Amino acid sequence: MCRLMAYKGTPILIDELLYQPKNSLINQSTNAKEIEEPLNGDGFGIGWYSKELSPEPATFVSVSPAWNNRNLRNLAPRIKTDCLVAHVRAASVGEVSESNCHPFQYKNLLMAHNGGVENFNLIKRKLREPLSDELYNWIKGQTDSEHIFAYFINYLQNNHQKVTSDSVADSLENTYRFLTSIMLEVGIKEAAFLNMVVTDGEFMVGTRYVSNATEEALTLYHSEGNRYVVEDGVTRLEAPEDDDHAVLIVSEKLTDGKEWTLIPKNYLVMVEANQNVRIRPMKV
Repeated sequence: MCRLMAYKGTPILIDELLYQPKNSLINQSTNAKEIEEPLNGDGFGIGWYSKELSPEPATFVSVSPAWNNRNLRNLAPRIKTDCLVAHVRAASVGEVSESNCHPFQYKNLLMAHNGGVENFNLIKRKLREPLSDELYNWIKGQTDSEHIFAYFINYLQNNHQKVTSDSVADSLENTYRFLTSIMLEVGIKEAAFLNMVVTDGEFMVGTRYVSNATEEALTLYHSEGNRYVVEDGVTRLEAPEDDDHAVLIVSEKLTDGKEWTLIPKNYLVMVEANQNVRIRPMKV
């Protein structure tokens, strides 16, 4: 069911996030430890912000496995960013194609998803019906993830004048309410697993959510501190240098340290522009 990672903090080389930790996202593409299926080889994607150039992020996606992509290996030590979203895919809904690779980008927003909606074809039309023409045509792939993101954006645009962490949280909650209602309407009994991260490069909002109260949600952790450092595969958060601060949201702990906090089931984690972190229950 895929693995994701999101970073917000002091600018850092993405190699230090993607490759260097003991249980890096690249290692999770071959040997994920906290999910039943350890292999995530159906493509990958990264999205990062260079705000001195553009408020909109750059993205790089590929259908080749993350562990075997020469271009990613070459780029990672040469890109520095203060906000990154990365994802390795185990395909469920949708073929193996670049249009189905996360993260998905809409203007200055990025979204990555770990999870899935069973029998998505039964609700796909209902999820698309409320969309504006612009968002209906914006969808390029087949995944449940991209369609859910489109509905979320549509709700956000129609109900909020400003894009803030709170308006994004509200829109995610409404999206999940609508999704579960149409699942019930068509008789989908299997749980929907919706661990998502949305960012505009300034703030991040993550969810750890499962639609069935009797099911356990997929893992999602966060770690925060003054300065992110990785040496010999071990990550740690050190005392600050100047105004350093860093927050990570991950499907799996990158190392075995105690700095990782499991987000409670059906809770949001909200990372503000100043890296302050709030964790609160979802209103779904």
